[in-house]
Amino acid sequence: MPDDRSPPPLCEAITRDRALTFAGAALAAVYVSESGQQELRLVETAGGATDQYELPERLPLFGGSPAAHAYRAEGPLWLNPTALASYHEGGPMPPQAQAPLGALPLGTPGRRLGCLVVVGASPDGFEAEQRRFLERYADAVAGLLQAGTGPPAPSSLLSSALRSLGVGSFVLVPDTGLIEADETLMELVGITPDDFDGKADTLLSHALPEDMHALMSVLEPSAQAFGRRELEFRVRRPTGGMRWLSLSCRVVTHADGGPEQVLGVVAATSVLHRSPDDVSRIQWLTAALDEAATVHDVGRVAVTALREPLGADRVALAELRDDRFMVTMLDPPRPDAWPEIWRSQWRSEWPDAPVSALPTLRMALRDGRTDLWPAGTALEPGLAGVGTGGLAVLPLPAKGGVAGVCVVGWDRPHHFVPEERSLLTATAALVGQALKRAHAHDAEQELATMLQRSLLPRRLPQLPGGTAVARYLPARRGLQVGGDWYDVIALSERRVALVIGDVQGHSAGAATIMGQMRTAVRAYAVEGHPPDVVVSHANRLLVGMETDLFATCCYAELDMEEGNTLFVRAGHLSPLVRHPDGSTEEVIAEGGPPLGILADAEFPLTALALAPGTVLALITDGLVEASDLPLDEGMRRTRTALAAADPADPGRMADALLGDVGRREDDVALLLLRYDGMKIRPIRAGWAVWRLPDAVMHARRFTARTLRRWQVEDAADAVLLVVSELVTNALVHTQGPVRLDLVLGGNRVRVSVSDSSPRAPAKPVIVDWESTGGRGLLLVEAVSESVGSVPVAGGKQVWSEILVRRGEPDPAASAPLTERGGLP
Repeated sequence: MPDDRSPPPLCEAITRDRALTFAGAALAAVYVSESGQQELRLVETAGGATDQYELPERLPLFGGSPAAHAYRAEGPLWLNPTALASYHEGGPMPPQAQAPLGALPLGTPGRRLGCLVVVGASPDGFEAEQRRFLERYADAVAGLLQAGTGPPAPSSLLSSALRSLGVGSFVLVPDTGLIEADETLMELVGITPDDFDGKADTLLSHALPEDMHALMSVLEPSAQAFGRRELEFRVRRPTGGMRWLSLSCRVVTHADGGPEQVLGVVAATSVLHRSPDDVSRIQWLTAALDEAATVHDVGRVAVTALREPLGADRVALAELRDDRFMVTMLDPPRPDAWPEIWRSQWRSEWPDAPVSALPTLRMALRDGRTDLWPAGTALEPGLAGVGTGGLAVLPLPAKGGVAGVCVVGWDRPHHFVPEERSLLTATAALVGQALKRAHAHDAEQELATMLQRSLLPRRLPQLPGGTAVARYLPARRGLQVGGDWYDVIALSERRVALVIGDVQGHSAGAATIMGQMRTAVRAYAVEGHPPDVVVSHANRLLVGMETDLFATCCYAELDMEEGNTLFVRAGHLSPLVRHPDGSTEEVIAEGGPPLGILADAEFPLTALALAPGTVLALITDGLVEASDLPLDEGMRRTRTALAAADPADPGRMADALLGDVGRREDDVALLLLRYDGMKIRPIRAGWAVWRLPDAVMHARRFTARTLRRWQVEDAADAVLLVVSELVTNALVHTQGPVRLDLVLGGNRVRVSVSDSSPRAPAKPVIVDWESTGGRGLLLVEAVSESVGSVPVAGGKQVWSEILVRRGEPDPAASAPLTERGGLP
């Protein structure tokens, strides 16, 4: 009596190893890179040949192993046994084993995680379909590594990644019709483990009747089918929908040569049945192109839809721009697989060939119809070798014109059946429309990116006593341009302003307002206004624009010598501070309303003293808030990351705060300043100039006395000349108070004269012997290393720097000195 009981379910390890075997891999290994380590560490191996091969436990990141090479290049590396022999480390042992090897980097955009190494089961290497599967497998492994919080548990990572891909396996006994199927296979077919009785007929009952004949060849293998079999079939889901599945199997024989078992794997397939007139493939292609956003995505879908199902050897997709074919996708991507004229036009990632050199393509574009050229057709040199066994030229129509052309070629003679022309024509129409739409999308994103970059600072200034870094990430949904901005403004040799803001919305309008607000804040700050006045002026400006958008802003002004900081908040998140001991806090800064709401809004000041080694972080809400992340939790996570990051490298610290750079609902701006304090503080002295007849004489005596104290008398003549001219100009041409400031920093003396007039001093256009004014500024320029004029609150400051030779200064001059009037 036959045993109808269901076989026990297959364990994950067996399913995993069988799937790897069908992918051509005898051994798979995961290497991970750890923070701060310059090596890749082996964390897991799997496969049927783990006892035959041995892989190194650790590999240097900058070594010569295939894994390290693929990790650094961020691209897969496929090596046959001969090529593998040229690598002196990182290969499978014993070294005399004739096995191919693949190294696939594990990572997400902006982050490297490790490498997946696969050792081939056949000396012939990995087939194209096997490579694609292993690349998807590597992406799944990377996703699990990214989601994990630590090293994976032993023997769990590779199995979990396979399960996430939806790959199931089975063992069929043809004599009894019983089959061992894992849970993934049952889910693919649409049956629950409780409803499965272990019979192959139960699984077959879910297949469409039209595919039953092909499946019966697996259930009852003939003597001619003992090799490897691959087929695709459809199953009807419990919901009524249809799913395409791909099956790969091989037969294990008895000693007498009869079939003993059929071992196989089943997976959901993205390449549909090869029947040219099957409507399902067009349905799949339509759905896939709907999800293809970029030109590269469209090209990838087109290659998937045409090359494998039609058994083609080459597929090229090109856009038509002016008189050239701008290639956007080639498969295979190697230059040596394409004609010489293509290789000579290989200007960047892909070639761009002139239309005049390809009359066959030009004729197809003119007629607007699909041309099929059989084997042996004499074609121009530009197409020779693309399809010696057959060539299909597909114009890609789009909106009354032609968006480009698709070329499909075969090396072996290909017999075109009548239905193929209809299929290729329908495919071309769908790809053409998608290509036109994707090109517009790419152009829009390029414009948005260019707009965003042009509105943000290209680089941050070098600061005395501190280091500033910034990061900006666009939103990953919709138009990738937003209203977040940041800026670092050097106000003087000792003062710097930090500003971060966020304009409401994600649009070109928001980006435009952002650029205007950044420019306005910078202008008001450079004029010398205090922080609350800067923000108040920016608020009135935005109110006056009569826009529907508002903006938030956080402005900080920092004294780089003393560490004293003034904060102003306008509806923005509070700054975060990391103290030298590693503790963090949220600055409790009293805030005003967002900019653009109330013209007469008040913006109070908050003071905070920073100690050397403190890190100041200004952030936008995109970093700490999302639909699934409350603001309080986001701030807590950011503070934790800020405390854990190493302040020795502010750039890496900023990257650590950003964390996952995947899809984001909102754009993110981050500005960090590590305050180190000025190692050598300038020595200062100041003099309030009284408007007396001998005011210039008193200013000169004060200057001479100060230079003697600083022991830089060798520059006294030049400094006194500059003081005389600048003070005289201020007294003669302005009204109100005048102030003289002297600063000794390094090997320079800086002379600054401030007055209450906003007008910059004007040099004479023409100087001759009869001129009576303007010569003083020319003398100042002649004796100075550099000269300038900057606006300050209520007026301007004219300055000059003179090189000096320093002696040993008087200890009494080590602290800033201020003298106000009085006779010497």
